[in-house]
Amino acid sequence: MATVDKIRNGLIDKILTIRNKEFLGALDKLISSSASETDIVKLSDEQKQMLQMSEEDIENGRLISQDEMEKRNLEWLNTM
Repeated sequence: MATVDKIRNGLIDKILTIRNKEFLGALDKLISSSASETDIVKLSDEQKQMLQMSEEDIENGRLISQDEMEKRNLEWLNTM
């Protein structure tokens, strides 16, 4: 699999050979718009409530390790 640098350098090499002004303008617009866009995720009220509950759990020390969570998940799956 090509690294990011290899892909980027390959694209630069290809762009340097393009002489079509309209094509380059469209490519510039595409790159500019995709680089500046950020996906805004809208959360439901239920999701916001769950995040607030998670914050409260963290603040109150109600935490378990990843290993413990995986153990619980396996136990739960084995009961099915």
